[in-house]
Amino acid sequence: MATALDGKPSPVLADPSAVRGKRGRRAYWHLYAAISPFYLLFLCFGLVPVGFSLYLSFHRWDGLGRMEWAGLSQYRYLLADSDFWSSIGNTVVIWALATFPMVFLAMVTAVMLNSAVRFKNVYRFAYFLPNVTSVVAVAIIFGSVFSTNFGLVNALLQAVGLDQVAWLNTPWGIKVAIATLMTWQWTGYNAIIFLAGLQTIPGELYEAARIDGAGPVATFFRVTLPLMRPVLLFVLVVSTVTGLQSFSEPQVLLQNTANESAFSGGPGHAGRTMVLYFFQQTFDNNDFGYGAAVAWGIFLVVALFSIVNWRLVQRRGEE
Repeated sequence: MATALDGKPSPVLADPSAVRGKRGRRAYWHLYAAISPFYLLFLCFGLVPVGFSLYLSFHRWDGLGRMEWAGLSQYRYLLADSDFWSSIGNTVVIWALATFPMVFLAMVTAVMLNSAVRFKNVYRFAYFLPNVTSVVAVAIIFGSVFSTNFGLVNALLQAVGLDQVAWLNTPWGIKVAIATLMTWQWTGYNAIIFLAGLQTIPGELYEAARIDGAGPVATFFRVTLPLMRPVLLFVLVVSTVTGLQSFSEPQVLLQNTANESAFSGGPGHAGRTMVLYFFQQTFDNNDFGYGAAVAWGIFLVVALFSIVNWRLVQRRGEE
């Protein structure tokens, strides 16, 4: 520390680093103020509700009366709840029926868009349009398409000599209809993501593959697919998160197919997904405490599937 001639510390030169630090923080206060609304809104509408839902999951509450401490009884009941496990099974089957065809179609579409020369932007807009279309409106249209008596799908089946299928009244028909809707909705979005990844691959690699005598199929599996692995991982994780949280598709598609609540999932509860079951327990039964426990169970299932997908893709990349 600098001292004056009389041996006392100089007030001007005392701890200059601290002075610079204070001045630096004060100089950027307007930048912190500019970004503060996001963090305040995230705190109010993100972290606080999440924390409250965890607190609520340990209580019994109907939304109006007094909360009653329940401890871990909500989670013990959740583990033994056959309806919850049934909703997990429905969700996983619908997710599998939708995700794998969707990823395949999105990759094929992206490769075709990447090789197209004319009207690229028109094709991109056309494929991306389903993703920005209202899910409710699309579900109503798909309900007509899969109608038993007047649906387009059954009309096509009859045209080739096959029998009609009660798509929205049988367990597998319900799952296929929901998965088809989700595939149609997300294929274009993921095709755009794949297209962005394809356009980052240097053209010299394809030229070298052609010189080495590799055909289109070998080039795709030896050059394109390995370099697209990070993009594929992103698409799989996002598709897992969105697919396992499906709600609007089965709720709107099946709301008029059973004489039960709008969250029943159709005949036999074949379309009752995890989120649909959460809404049924929370808003139909007014059991907000158990609904919060179901929500945390859904979070663990989605996290588990996301980790498994990530590990599988990473392991194949290491091989």
